[in-house]
Amino acid sequence: MPDPATHDRSTQVPSTHDLVEDLAQSLTPVRRLPSPGRRTLIWSGAVLTVGLLLVPMSDLSGLRARLAVSDLHWAAVGAILTAIAAALAAFQSSVPGRSAAWSWLPLPPLVLWLGASGLGCLRGWLAPAANLAEPEEMRGCFVFLMGVSLPLSVLLVLMLRRACPLRPNLTAALGGLAAAAAAAALLVPLHPHDATATDLLVHLVAVLVVVGLNGLFGGRLLDRTAGSRGRHREADL
Repeated sequence: MPDPATHDRSTQVPSTHDLVEDLAQSLTPVRRLPSPGRRTLIWSGAVLTVGLLLVPMSDLSGLRARLAVSDLHWAAVGAILTAIAAALAAFQSSVPGRSAAWSWLPLPPLVLWLGASGLGCLRGWLAPAANLAEPEEMRGCFVFLMGVSLPLSVLLVLMLRRACPLRPNLTAALGGLAAAAAAAALLVPLHPHDATATDLLVHLVAVLVVVGLNGLFGGRLLDRTAGSRGRHREADL
């Protein structure tokens, strides 16, 4: 006959203190995320690296001539500021508890970028000798914008995924705006022509496509609750 005392000890429920100690021993240290500002600098450094790689293909003499026109100059400045502001807003919105008001941060530079680019419609008055774009050049600009925006978007989503954004679609869309604006800024030294209304349309379409793709697919990747909802549905079945 088994000893009742031995049976009681084997079935004894562990104390809360023992459970806490067991859990603490199984935990692995978690590296703290850098601040949103620092992550923005890291991502901006990656964009700058891409820009340096493109320097051998740049038309620097033509760039100086184009930037001498005020609207082209301010459009380039607006694109750069939009990329930085949108990236910072994306990283801020990825931190739980941060205000959704951060999503408005890219709006002023975005207005500057699009407004200055819109002056391309007046190119015949501002710069009568402007070099206008051919259809093949416009296709090349679109391919460049998409080809550069998508890798920058992937990098940004991977950096954002380490956080826990509560508004994943908004965060991903801000990341898409940052990537599209950065690609537009990187295109400036390679631009073979001056801004026109058609050029602005191509840029707008590229920006909307990148932001939409990021909001759709990037939002799903950033949504940590989607996986748990799926597991709960499987468990209910």
